[in-house]
Amino acid sequence: MADLSALIRRSAVLWELPISFREGMRVPGRIYATEPLVRAMDDGVLEQLANVAMLPGIVKYACCMPDGHWGYGFPIGGVAAMDPRGGVISPGGIGFDINCGMRLATTSLDYEEVQPHLPRLLDRLFARVPSGVGCKGFIDVSRSEFTDVLAQGARWCVDRGYGWQEDLARTEDGGCAPGADASTVSPRAIERGFNQIGTLGSGNHYLEIQVVRPEHRFDAETAAVFGLDRPHQVVVMFHCGSRGFGHQVATDYLRAFLKIMGPKYGLTVRDRELACVPFASREGQNYFAAMQCAMNMAYANRQVIMHRIREVFADVFRKDPADLGLHQVYDVCHNTAKLEPHAIDGRRRNLLVHRKGATRAFAPGMADMPSSYRKVGQPVIIGGSMESGSYLLVGMASGEQSFFSTAHGSGRRMSRRQARKQFKGRKLLEEMASRGIHVRARSLKGLAEEAGEAYKNIDDVVEAAREGAISRPVVRFTPIGNIKG
Repeated sequence: MADLSALIRRSAVLWELPISFREGMRVPGRIYATEPLVRAMDDGVLEQLANVAMLPGIVKYACCMPDGHWGYGFPIGGVAAMDPRGGVISPGGIGFDINCGMRLATTSLDYEEVQPHLPRLLDRLFARVPSGVGCKGFIDVSRSEFTDVLAQGARWCVDRGYGWQEDLARTEDGGCAPGADASTVSPRAIERGFNQIGTLGSGNHYLEIQVVRPEHRFDAETAAVFGLDRPHQVVVMFHCGSRGFGHQVATDYLRAFLKIMGPKYGLTVRDRELACVPFASREGQNYFAAMQCAMNMAYANRQVIMHRIREVFADVFRKDPADLGLHQVYDVCHNTAKLEPHAIDGRRRNLLVHRKGATRAFAPGMADMPSSYRKVGQPVIIGGSMESGSYLLVGMASGEQSFFSTAHGSGRRMSRRQARKQFKGRKLLEEMASRGIHVRARSLKGLAEEAGEAYKNIDDVVEAAREGAISRPVVRFTPIGNIKG
């Protein structure tokens, strides 16, 4: 439980960790959360936030989002912006699952149309979208072709018929992170990733069929801009990342940075999990280029899964995917480091923004989002637990305070080990079915780890984001079917 006495309360949902908390802090820490959410955070969050605030080149604040909890190096939900000229880049501020992210698609179907077909729909999705530990994709890509995927991301997929051109416009970075260079990644990373395109993986990754109930449409006008304008409309949401490839990229560079950060650059950190190098250094630029490769692997991965979903819906409902309204709303990532312009003390500066378990939430009028969304702001997809539901939010002008960042999910309140002790997968499966949520899972043990009670209350997290003015809710989704690894 976090020590509230260490924090200065700036508002109902804004808490500040002063630089006096730990010697060496260059900037204060900030936590966006209600008092119950802060109290539920373990002390490790404050320690990690303080450690991040010590990193060279950090600007303004080290931030933690409402779903924050202890992580590797950075807290999950951690955000930090660095001066690219004198600041560092740290794999611990991005994570092992680089570009883990969310994708949301509409349908023209309502609940009454889908419900009779739901068991078959889930069975087909379970069979056609590989999931679980070590699962392999269905696309036959050679190791040499995989380097093209790393350079082109989702564009590579769409060019080969795995998706629609409109998908690219509705994906962060247009589905292709710039500056990717396959020469900066190891043969081991290539080996781990080349056959995993189009796979969910395991852990907290999922594919979910959801419904928008009329009472959960909080902003009907903005919802309509995103294609969410039907009563009891069915949507599809999924969550996955760069799989073994991204993990290996992070592992390779963490090991390298630990060896050179002190001897070569004179850098020290309180936590070795924050191993870093100057962003402008050769090693920093190489990691950034390798990270962009992992970004593109993840974009490609989600693009192929999107294609598979369209195939399954077309098969089950005997209609063309376009006639079924299977349009992508957006694809967002939440484990990244990006060069972005931000206003700091009244001056526009280009900053390297680390987001670890945090989602970009650009405001209305900003660039780098679909032109059709520019008047309302960037869609923000926040996944809840498989029992609770999820949200679509939108960015706000006041989000500048958090470097236009918000939560990425509900955030764990219980370790996987604790969850396995407390919950049984079989019983959970039965209880969810009794509530109208049908699940297909590779592992009952893995299912127990993802029990709803292992996570914070998603409504509380979204309310904190709204009250903190870093994003606002548009619709809430209710799950009816879930695919788990």
